[in-house]
Amino acid sequence: MNTKTVTNTSGSSIFSPPTNSKLTQLTSTELTVGETVVKMLEDMGVESAFGVSGGGIGPLWASLNRSKIQVLHFRHESGAAFAACEAHFASDRPVVVFVTTGPGITNALTGLLAARGEGAKVILLSATTASGNRGRWACQETSAHTLPISGIFTPGVLFNYATIVETGEEIPEISRRLAQGLSQPGGFVAHISIPTPIQTKPCTARSQFGFTRGVSVTSEEAIAESVRLLSQEPFAIWVGFGAREAAAEVRQLAECTGAAVMCSPRAKGIFPENHPQFIGVTGFSGHASVLTYMQSQPPHRILVLGTRLGEPTSFWNPLMIPTGGFIHVDIDPEVPGVAYPSVPTFAIQSEVKPYLKSLLAYFPQRRGNSPILPNPELQPPSPHIDGLVRPEVLMDAIQKIIVEDSDAVILAEAGNSFAWATNRLRFTQPGRYRISTGVGAMGHAVTGVVGATWGRNGKAIAIVGDGAMLMNSEVSTAVKFDIPAVWIVLNDGRYNMCAQGMNLQGFQGVDTEIPSTNFVKLAQSMGADGIRVSTELELETALTRALAATVPFVVDINLDPKQPAPIGGRIRSLIQQGAIESKGEQS
Repeated sequence: MNTKTVTNTSGSSIFSPPTNSKLTQLTSTELTVGETVVKMLEDMGVESAFGVSGGGIGPLWASLNRSKIQVLHFRHESGAAFAACEAHFASDRPVVVFVTTGPGITNALTGLLAARGEGAKVILLSATTASGNRGRWACQETSAHTLPISGIFTPGVLFNYATIVETGEEIPEISRRLAQGLSQPGGFVAHISIPTPIQTKPCTARSQFGFTRGVSVTSEEAIAESVRLLSQEPFAIWVGFGAREAAAEVRQLAECTGAAVMCSPRAKGIFPENHPQFIGVTGFSGHASVLTYMQSQPPHRILVLGTRLGEPTSFWNPLMIPTGGFIHVDIDPEVPGVAYPSVPTFAIQSEVKPYLKSLLAYFPQRRGNSPILPNPELQPPSPHIDGLVRPEVLMDAIQKIIVEDSDAVILAEAGNSFAWATNRLRFTQPGRYRISTGVGAMGHAVTGVVGATWGRNGKAIAIVGDGAMLMNSEVSTAVKFDIPAVWIVLNDGRYNMCAQGMNLQGFQGVDTEIPSTNFVKLAQSMGADGIRVSTELELETALTRALAATVPFVVDINLDPKQPAPIGGRIRSLIQQGAIESKGEQS
């Protein structure tokens, strides 16, 4: 972000405007409400706006185009929202999504729900129907007569902050709310909706942003109790995505205590996966070595850092419960104790990095020898000369060419793409692997890769299924804006996680097949490029070419659909929840 946080001696932080101005004057009599909002967003560090235009948002869209913010016009609102989410993580800046009235808003909601769940900083700008036309069947009417106001235009589970702007006099309060939300740790998703005629009204209100926010600082008592609990018996560390800014501190604590380290699927790479103290990924498509450790060398306690321990991370497996309970650190006070409500949990509300820095003062040196721990072990398969491409061979080629020989970010799509990538790829640095496990929407990675490539100004690779690629890929958008994103398509002619999962659950005859698609021809028809891969011996050459491409590029893999994906944990969880064919239904 083009902002800074200054810590004062009283332990609070001051959110400041960009360094080129002491206090930003947002409006004058020459600015409209729409122009004022756009200028406000510029000053808060927004550099990109992704969206789809329409009549209702026309004036605001024109204001964006006249601003310093780069406007990228997408093909679908959901793709714009997914891309904005990933652009935030790639650039560490807030990103705007703009949509028009009615379906423009509803189309974007899934991507915004994902942004909220992932902890991104995204601001939705939308249009609403003029007050005098509400309830009169206006075109794409957006009002209480057609949409639920609560939750979409008010704060709730979808938006941290939301409002409809009825007058320019509201801008000062809106700027304060946005500045406060963008400066806080964690995510912030907001919705600012402006009726079409209000967008062009003169805005005479003067506004400025600047405030003091108290920082969540772990008390000495909490640190002392953590030290006492962690010093009693061997403990393990369970790393989540919320610890991504504390990779160095996590490693230091592990190495000075000898603790075993495991991670959630979203946290791959925060602790090096080739480290001898790394025992594996937990949860969805995780590693058996984690359960081996928990059964053969069970820790007395587990220090949980920045993860909700929800179903994708733990499957609420009782084998993951340590005898002494959890020490759970999270910036959200509602998180600790939710996944395992009956397990003793010492909850600490704090950002992970400052907590670990305080804790490390009490663990300055390595204590004894580390135990020999089970590590994830995967047998590398030998490539076949002919036949369909096996997913595990593809992942090994991606590991060699992309993970180890480049700095590209990899996104994995919901489905078997996510399962294979999480299980077989290995990362030694944070920030190189992105997945969405909570919302888990198909379409997130195939469109998010455009935002990730744009946000980092470097290569980003999406590993996706053919079903997701046919949903909403935004290849055309990447062509329009010269964004050299790469899609690796697991083309097996079906929704294969559904096909394999339903079979394991005992359901037969369910239609999951997809007509054969040549994704290279489809990409080339839009101005992109690509290559089809029919055998395993072609993989490394194709991936090398994709990395070197200066245009959007599709690698279309003729994939073997019969290789069972590592989704057993997910299927067992579904069966335990009752998702299984009954004998009565089978007869």
